Amino acid sequence: MQRKPRILVLGGSGFVGRHVCEHLVRAGCDVTVPTRRPDRASAVQTLPGVTVLRANVHDDAALQSLVRGHDAVINLIAVLHGSAAQFEAAHVRLPQRLVQAMHAAGVRRLVHVSALGADPAGPSRYQRSKGRGEEVLRQAQLDLTLIRPSVIFGAEDRFLNLFAQLQRWVPVLPLAGGRTRFQPVWVVDVAQAVVHCALNPNTAGQTFEACGPDVYTLAELVRLSGQWAGLCGGRGRLVVPMPLWMGYPQALAMELLPGEPLMSRDNLASMRVDNVASGQVPGLSALGIQAASLAGVAPGYLGQRGPRSRLEHYRARR
Repeated sequence: MQRKPRILVLGGSGFVGRHVCEHLVRAGCDVTVPTRRPDRASAVQTLPGVTVLRANVHDDAALQSLVRGHDAVINLIAVLHGSAAQFEAAHVRLPQRLVQAMHAAGVRRLVHVSALGADPAGPSRYQRSKGRGEEVLRQAQLDLTLIRPSVIFGAEDRFLNLFAQLQRWVPVLPLAGGRTRFQPVWVVDVAQAVVHCALNPNTAGQTFEACGPDVYTLAELVRLSGQWAGLCGGRGRLVVPMPLWMGYPQALAMELLPGEPLMSRDNLASMRVDNVASGQVPGLSALGIQAASLAGVAPGYLGQRGPRSRLEHYRARR
């Protein structure tokens, strides 16, 4: 009897990670998901073949122990907000630790989810740290596949859902960076790409851009989120574009509030450049994936008044 592939998924309890784990299970894999908070991993703990372990992946000894015995590692860990030190720890230092652990454990296969716009010289800390993390991995002599998604949408996203929720609270929504262009990609398509690459060694040494079929400005995305959520009779709220610089005081105020900020100054810095496919590397179609359109998926979950499971939404769309 052929042994099941054993896959270690860092960040497996997160938004993208939960979908990746579901697809790995469907593909017949045994999956290990380390987390410091197992109580937050209930969505994957119930999947057959998934083992959730309490562990700190930022500890060298713990990470080496986790990697040992697996056929491949998928790294999904990222932070969207934080200090320079937090970006460095998640996007640069963790890849360095992972390289050391994989070499020590004799595991070569790595699929790393980076970000569209990752660039050591980019305008934001997020983009620069993501770019430096890619450089670390490229120099590591591993069987590496890089996946760079644009902004990811789905039933539990903190993007369209956030803008729809904001429009429930305010009659007019001022918006900095409204002209920045995005190419949103469905979380299910990203998960399929990650799993395809993890199980197909011929993708090693390649970079793929994970983008949807359509390009929108941020202002268009915000308006559509309100319309699809059924606000104002399906018209959405009035969105008032502002110059990017005018958003920095607002973002600073949000950073000072308790909890994770809705918007940070670093987020605004990222919006100095468009978040769309470069066309210089392959996209999802090269992996046999026909990317779903935003308009074909988002109205189905933004318009829901009650909770809907990921699997129910997945089955309805696939």
